[in-house]
Amino acid sequence: MKKSSLIILFLTLSLFSFGQKNTIALLKYSGGGDWYANPTSLTNLINFCNKELNTTLSSNYSTIEVGSSEIFLYPFVHLTGHGNVVFSEQEIANLRNYLIAGGFLHIDDNYGLRKFIEPQMKKVFPELEFVEIPFSHPIYNQKFSFPNGLPKIHEHDNKSPKGYGLFWEGRLVCFFSYESDLGDGWEDADVHNDSPQIRLKALQMGANLIQYSFMQ
Repeated sequence: MKKSSLIILFLTLSLFSFGQKNTIALLKYSGGGDWYANPTSLTNLINFCNKELNTTLSSNYSTIEVGSSEIFLYPFVHLTGHGNVVFSEQEIANLRNYLIAGGFLHIDDNYGLRKFIEPQMKKVFPELEFVEIPFSHPIYNQKFSFPNGLPKIHEHDNKSPKGYGLFWEGRLVCFFSYESDLGDGWEDADVHNDSPQIRLKALQMGANLIQYSFMQ
């Protein structure tokens, strides 16, 4: 077996240890962007999933750096923010290996993130392009059905929300929610004063992302 194949096998087996860790992770990146935006969002999403999907996730989600080996302990990592994102060469290789090994990355545009994150993801997968996810894709049809795709949570530029993906050998490894702002909808109710209906839609779509990533 080639060395590269052994590495991928090791990383894949590492993902199976998730049951011992039993949480999801927020991705910390360099460049000056606010990776720490929406501090209450993941805790609320986890609690919602534990209630609605019968998961047993710890509400104490982890924060990991892009280049950390610990990323392989989590089948789902979340990246958000408004500002600049910079990946080092080591981080590019680490994130690529993680996603090829079976990991899943959710990128949530908190407004203005797209112009920063897309060039970095192009370094991670130079051979791939973000493509719009059809509404028939399973990610919109887990426990909760979204026949019209992503829900619109915040106005931003008043464009229609779009879900884009990177597919590696036919598998969706990265989902990019654009002009939706799911993370804002996951936050505590008094942070953005979103209606209960809007927050519910955001949490349901978030639960779909968790369910899809765990069942791949």
